[in-house]
Amino acid sequence: MFLAIVLLVVGLFLLVYGADRLVYGAAVISRSLGVPPLIIGMTIVGIGTSLPELIVSVTAALNGQTDMAVGNVLGSNITNILLILGVAALIHPLSARSEVLRRELPLMLVVTVLCGVVLMDNTLSRLDGVVLLLAATGFILLMLKIARLAQREGSDSLTVEQLAELPQDSSNTVAILWLVLAFIILPLASKMIIDNATVIAHYFGLSELVVGLTIIAIGTSLPELATSIAGALKGEDDIAVGNIIGSNIFNMVIVLGIPALLSPGSIDPAAFQRDYWVMLAASILLTALCIGRKHRIGHLAGALLLCGFIAYLAALFFTPFSSFIL
Repeated sequence: MFLAIVLLVVGLFLLVYGADRLVYGAAVISRSLGVPPLIIGMTIVGIGTSLPELIVSVTAALNGQTDMAVGNVLGSNITNILLILGVAALIHPLSARSEVLRRELPLMLVVTVLCGVVLMDNTLSRLDGVVLLLAATGFILLMLKIARLAQREGSDSLTVEQLAELPQDSSNTVAILWLVLAFIILPLASKMIIDNATVIAHYFGLSELVVGLTIIAIGTSLPELATSIAGALKGEDDIAVGNIIGSNIFNMVIVLGIPALLSPGSIDPAAFQRDYWVMLAASILLTALCIGRKHRIGHLAGALLLCGFIAYLAALFFTPFSSFIL
């Protein structure tokens, strides 16, 4: 059991590291091929924080563990809002000033409702996957249009910060080596995570859904945690909040969409009847905090978000599902 926990932690570390190197290498090569920096920043770098969730969910789906894949998506989104933004707001009150953020928030709610429609029949179908991936394409195109407009007007700092994350000086040879290394590390790391999470689940008598909602979701959310805390410490509030909004949208349309295409099938009813509504409530709360009169997530709100996360974990582990939904 101890070995399974150690290997799970090692797998999560390798997954995050491999995803970072994959994004780095892809960004360098794209830039050398003449792809505009704005497009790289909004796509490759933007999707990068959701890459660990994507790799794990795809691996789980291919193994026939669809519940774990779905749990990873829902759990990551809940973790992003309640845990990560809660911790970031406790470090430094967050203000959502960016116009891009206020346009993305309604989109996040729309995508969250779409996710509910997909899950409500307790089945993931290939049609669901197609719909979600079409939504992903539309979202990326819309964000590119908004970002280009904001960049021309010089009215939004979020785009500037995203572009600043792009690698500046690196050769294609180094980038290709990183890509090769990432493509070796990521499948191995994903297998380590899935296999050892399954061992832990069986040992404690947990369902695959709960393992995806908790252990895997928290582990794959480490990039978002690092980015949001760094943004809070630097006073870059829009980066801290925008990182979470973008990640949650990508999780729902891409990280859920691709497994639906690859491995359609039935899912645990608790995913929709319990966990989806927690994710929806957290998303509505985040929207209310960001577009409210003060556009601010203060220390008190951060503490409440964190307490909400702890209460959710307690409910998962100590409350029977039938009691939870009554």
